[in-house]
Amino acid sequence: MLKPIEPLPPSMGQVSRDTPLAGQLTAVHGSIIDIRFAPQALPAINEGIVIEHDDGQPLLAEVHQHLDGATVRAVVLGNSTGLRRGATARALGSPIRVPVGDAVLGRLLNAVGEPADRAQPLPDDTPYRPIHASAPALDRVGPAQEIFHTGIKVIDLLAPLTKGGKAAMFGGAGVGKTVLIMELIRTTVQRHAGISVFAGIGERSREGHELLLELKASGVLARTALVFGQMNEPPGPRWRAGLTALTIAEHFRDEKHENVLLLIDNVYRLVQAGGEVSGLLGRLPSRVGYQPTLASEIAELEERITSVAGAAITSIQAVYVPADDFTDPAVAEIFSHLDASIVLSRDMASEAMYPAVDPLASTSTLLDPRLVGERHYHVAQAVRKTIAHYRELQEIIALLGVEELSAVDRQAVQRARRLMRFLTQPFMVTVAFTGKEGRTVEVADTLEGCCAILDGEADAWAESSLYMIGGIEEARARERAAAKVGA
Repeated sequence: MLKPIEPLPPSMGQVSRDTPLAGQLTAVHGSIIDIRFAPQALPAINEGIVIEHDDGQPLLAEVHQHLDGATVRAVVLGNSTGLRRGATARALGSPIRVPVGDAVLGRLLNAVGEPADRAQPLPDDTPYRPIHASAPALDRVGPAQEIFHTGIKVIDLLAPLTKGGKAAMFGGAGVGKTVLIMELIRTTVQRHAGISVFAGIGERSREGHELLLELKASGVLARTALVFGQMNEPPGPRWRAGLTALTIAEHFRDEKHENVLLLIDNVYRLVQAGGEVSGLLGRLPSRVGYQPTLASEIAELEERITSVAGAAITSIQAVYVPADDFTDPAVAEIFSHLDASIVLSRDMASEAMYPAVDPLASTSTLLDPRLVGERHYHVAQAVRKTIAHYRELQEIIALLGVEELSAVDRQAVQRARRLMRFLTQPFMVTVAFTGKEGRTVEVADTLEGCCAILDGEADAWAESSLYMIGGIEEARARERAAAKVGA
């Protein structure tokens, strides 16, 4: 029999209407549950549900299917261990709501907005916002044509980012995606004085702990909100962690009119979690085994990331590329939503060329002379052409040696190798590992250094003089010091 239940504790922050009748669990299939309601109280798709749990802590779920006129199938957004048939559930009358605003800055939250950093509870007056929302109307969307400077040479030169745009870093395991994201958090807070929101989807507990300590040590945690759906959690929390972080970012954009940097690591794990949920819901798999809702799930997240009048959400996302296969359906679908694609190369990482950004495969819609200027555009094209020519010659060099090349080709190889080393850069977040102080470089200094190398100034320099430096002046100083020692 259906029976009334007590009101939820205020700390849940979820209730938007009073529901006189409760539902009851009729089946539990791991993270998927079936709940029977009275027909007049049947909750809608994406509506939140609170379940009374044996341990006394309410458990959240989200409706995803109507099985009949009185039964829904929902995804549990937490650990379903201990759930039993007959347990009482209550519809919230709205999508799940998560805390937003200044109270979440400096805090680490789980996928449903609960503090996970063992600090004090959030204040009672913290505002809440539903995780499901429509993308801004077209008449509110502002142009995304202002450059977002990162201070990282290779990105600012060859794959510039836009404020209010979306960029992704594609790469396999171990090529430096997370390190690059950590550096971007730090430089963004320091250079742009904005808000950063980090979504860790399927992250290891160790990575989350290291990120929290790094942000605290660098003094930027107070302007950063962290949301984690950890690797050891069920698929539901991992699936919704991205929407929770996006909801926090939207609040700062829409209500506070602040520019926000939304960093997501890793979007591919969001797709994987969605695939697990899809399988548990009984949907037939689509191409290469992915869920049939792959395109709509990615679009639900990506289309809400945009700029409106006066403020913007700029998103930089890490994307794991399975088996380094860029034709994978999930990777290809993510590509279609991006303004800039930063491809990380395993070959460059193996040569310690960090950041291991492939200068030929990385692209940006902003690399246009009308937006970045004629000089920037032509220097970037010259750098790409020189490096491309070097890669064409690599097979000949491997077989015959560089001495067998023509004088013109030898010169191109020398300059390409120096350009690739000049585009390496020490990061502030890696000082403990490398012993080298991090650098941020202005675009003008990057252009000056590339022009000097292309014009032949560095032809007689040691390649090591250009490796892991900031601007070209640092290389000149190294060469002067080496000349004094040689003298």
